[in-house]
Amino acid sequence: MRHAIKLGAISVLYDSLHKTPKNYIEIGLPMIRVTDIKRGFISTTGTKKVDRDTYEEFSKKHKPDIGDILFTRVGSYGNSCYVDRKIKFCLGQNTVCIQPDKDIVDSYFLYCFLNTTIARDQIDSFIGGASQPTISLKNIKELSVPLPSLEQQRVIATAVRQYDNLIENNNRRITILEEIAQSLYQEWFVKFRYPGYEDQKLVDSALGLIPDGWEVKSAAACIQINPRTIISRDGEKPFVPMSALSQNSMTVSDIEMKSGNSGAKYINGDTLFARITPCLQNGKTGYVQFLTEDQPVGFGSTEFIVLRNTVDLGSEFIYLLARSRDFRENAIKSMTGATGRQRVQNGCFSSYYLAVPVPDLMARFAEQVAPTFRSVFNLTKRNKNLREQRDMLLPKLISGKMTLN
Repeated sequence: MRHAIKLGAISVLYDSLHKTPKNYIEIGLPMIRVTDIKRGFISTTGTKKVDRDTYEEFSKKHKPDIGDILFTRVGSYGNSCYVDRKIKFCLGQNTVCIQPDKDIVDSYFLYCFLNTTIARDQIDSFIGGASQPTISLKNIKELSVPLPSLEQQRVIATAVRQYDNLIENNNRRITILEEIAQSLYQEWFVKFRYPGYEDQKLVDSALGLIPDGWEVKSAAACIQINPRTIISRDGEKPFVPMSALSQNSMTVSDIEMKSGNSGAKYINGDTLFARITPCLQNGKTGYVQFLTEDQPVGFGSTEFIVLRNTVDLGSEFIYLLARSRDFRENAIKSMTGATGRQRVQNGCFSSYYLAVPVPDLMARFAEQVAPTFRSVFNLTKRNKNLREQRDMLLPKLISGKMTLN
């Protein structure tokens, strides 16, 4: 093991304010909260926004800069991400900004260390808190960092960053592909500008003008909601926890293998729709396309609503519909229960109406977007392989069991 030094001796740590803002706004400056901090480069996609006065209030201690590391203290504790570019944002409650002393430690090396099992074991040993797992700022400073020479730190950081850059590039491609699919959905089924629309007349309906031949139906009438799906209790099957869903993409990551069958059951083509607060408000929604012939059924969190295709609507259409603002707002309005544990009521799908396209157009849409969905899945698989390779290499480099020239 290399010479070790306390994190507090090689960096300055800035704790966030111990409160939440009075309100969020539609357009404003990003606030990075615990749910936004995941391994990787800083991202403000899908984050809550605050006004300038709130931004200034929450940035009094420190304005994060390139090379800083964001770290979570409470709940999903011990997660970290790297600030890789100049961007204005403030930190939400229960987050910490770590500013490394660059004369002693390479920023990316320190970020790499915080994502090793070596660091995680230490972090877990410090966890306290009665209602939520919590690591104090004092204990974060006590983390022991194996520290090779600055030159060797940079060699390790460069090697690991090559993996992270590839993963980040794939993530950007996934974002673009998702935007392409969403744009096509909006053009065809919201703006009614599908191929040949010029020759199609619009007729009155309960939803206003819709193309002739389309029908107005409730979501409950044209989507299977939590369809009955049988799966054996015996043997291990793919299990999707809520944490595996993305806030802004169809990707499903960190799939586990578990025995049992308690929870939501799904097959390929199903959409997993979070029904509990704040997961629904945060956008957690996934599209299943990872199951195999050997294991055609999986299960997951009890807090999923499973949406399945019918003769009326294709699976890709349903996923994109589930991502739309009005569909989600309808579900959010139906939520009941204690504060912080509110859940969507399935009856909301009976009160949500949409214009159902003619079958031929639905088939053409599926033909157009299915390759995009497959490309997202293939990029997700590549990222999984890259993460596995990186995570096998990283602890060996940090501990000194492996060196790079």
